[in-house]
Amino acid sequence: MSSTYIAIDWGSTNRRAYLMASDGTVLDTLQDDRGALSLVGDDYRREVVAIRERLGVLPILAAGMVGSNRGWREAPYAPAPADLSALAGAHIRLRDDEVVILPGVSLQTDRRCDVMRGEEVQVLGAASAGLAPADALFCQPGTHNKWIRLAGGRIVDFATAMTGELFALLRAQGVLAGMLGGEVEAGPAFQRGLARGAGATDLAVALFEVRSAVLSGVLPPADAAAYASGVLIGADVGARSDISGREVHLVASGPLAPLYAAAIEAAGGRAVAVDSRAGFTAGIHRIWELIR
Repeated sequence: MSSTYIAIDWGSTNRRAYLMASDGTVLDTLQDDRGALSLVGDDYRREVVAIRERLGVLPILAAGMVGSNRGWREAPYAPAPADLSALAGAHIRLRDDEVVILPGVSLQTDRRCDVMRGEEVQVLGAASAGLAPADALFCQPGTHNKWIRLAGGRIVDFATAMTGELFALLRAQGVLAGMLGGEVEAGPAFQRGLARGAGATDLAVALFEVRSAVLSGVLPPADAAAYASGVLIGADVGARSDISGREVHLVASGPLAPLYAAAIEAAGGRAVAVDSRAGFTAGIHRIWELIR
């Protein structure tokens, strides 16, 4: 196989492609909104042709939702505990297309089941590159927030919270839809929402209180979105019993990063920023070295 290759972090809504040198250096990058949920069937082959026209006619190593049952070809999950070697060993190869697709990771216990695709490469790569310790708790906000625990450089436990998706649904439809158009920042309204949501066993009640508070004149309409976001993120972070007094490695960028950092700090933890791109490229390159 070629020493130079293309690595793709192919998510549900977004896609990042990296032209990778033989030593793991990123030579070029392509980012767009051609995520797995926007593609069907032969769309993937056309997308691969377009990526190669931009970055070069090279082998491709792809992770994320491209390997799901909503993607190009399903790559069965590697069961936790899992490390980079486990991901490498469970890849599938589309020889006619010179594409390798990596699996996600699954968790199954007596209490619950969970799955992920893409985040595992970022956190394992971060640990392998020294961006985070081999024993660490990660928080990866997005449409679905991932809490991932590493022990000895392996993913041993994780949980998925639908926090971002719930906020998007509340903003788009339902009784709160017309009230959540304001900006969301980690200001006083967000902090009050955090306090209400943290440890809440009545989340559905707390969310309706957004409407009641606006109608009663207690909550300014411009603050409703920030308060509601605080309630949801507060409930997400507040459900964890392992944050207080420890570092939480926050793999986030954009507007969610300061919101989750504020929530982690409010819960008694210390948010440590981790570069998601650096984690992904370190992890994907180590896998490339293992499967070449």
